Amino acid sequence: MKFSCEKYVLQQAALSTARAAASKSPIPTLEGLLIQAGDGVRLTGYDLKRAIYTNIPADVAEAGNIVLPARLFCEMLRRMPDGIVTLAVENETVSVKCGKANFDIVGMKGEDYPDLPVVEQERGVALPQGLLKKMINETSFAISTNEARPVYMGSLFELDNNELRIISVDGYRLALRREAVEGYGDDCSFIVPGTALGDLERFCDDSDEKVQLSVGDKYISFTVGDSVILSRRLEGEFLNYRKAIPATFRVNVKTERAELLRVVERVSLIVDEKVRTPLRLTFNDDAIDFACTTPVGRAEDVCPCEGSGEGLEIGFNDRYLSDALKNAPADEIQLSLNTGSSPCILTAADGSENFTYMILPVRLRAGQ
Repeated sequence: MKFSCEKYVLQQAALSTARAAASKSPIPTLEGLLIQAGDGVRLTGYDLKRAIYTNIPADVAEAGNIVLPARLFCEMLRRMPDGIVTLAVENETVSVKCGKANFDIVGMKGEDYPDLPVVEQERGVALPQGLLKKMINETSFAISTNEARPVYMGSLFELDNNELRIISVDGYRLALRREAVEGYGDDCSFIVPGTALGDLERFCDDSDEKVQLSVGDKYISFTVGDSVILSRRLEGEFLNYRKAIPATFRVNVKTERAELLRVVERVSLIVDEKVRTPLRLTFNDDAIDFACTTPVGRAEDVCPCEGSGEGLEIGFNDRYLSDALKNAPADEIQLSLNTGSSPCILTAADGSENFTYMILPVRLRAGQ
């Protein structure tokens, strides 16, 4: 095998696909990148749960394949000078040259690399990259990192009634985004691991170029330009979010998202990271009063709002509240509540239903 291509192109492809290579594995080839040369060059990373492969243009003198250690190959390319990289293989010894820099390293047979899974039944939809990237970004903050409940370590995708919904839950908060879509087959739902969504968000740009989403019985794939992200679906029973979100509310107030975020961040300055003392919010007439008392001291502030809260008091984890406010895709939001121990719902103040965030309160103690 022998080919030449621009160093930057090869480096970017190696870095992207190496994200899916296993850091440690009883199968040595999974710790490497599969490099295949034919009409062009394809690089593949795979850890048996997800795979990333991408095609790049190259001047191929001789077809073939080889597996190179992912970390070493990426670091080699990073330290090489800019220019044309030439990679040649002879008896599993790989020569990588760029300018006056030259490495000779031992590779592994490409035939020993495990076969990638196939998406059995291709159902799905094509979405603009910018839209899908935005939807992922505005829901991924609520993906759980608790391995004891793996089904929540991803986001639920639902396709039905010409609408795509993405839902993330971590036990303390919920994030729901919805957008109208067209051009898919049967209605379906599936759970995509957060690691795959992180990869997908990095591959997408803000353009209207399409991402092709294909759904199989066990795997799902996202095709972005010349790259494909392939991931195993998470299995398990996801939260019935429709029942979890209250239908009616006693208190509804509207406020500017940016101003509310500024108040939250100011009052949160005295929160002890170890103790995580909650913020106390009191919903009064046309104002939300904030207070927080910690071993550091006490902070108070006020955020103007539209509506009456009837003096309702509720406590929130400052980080959960600020995460929701940072990601809410609206300049003006509505906060809907019933009691100090029931969830708070954040929606767009103009009545649009493209997002719904839910935050569970924190029990307040005397003196907090």
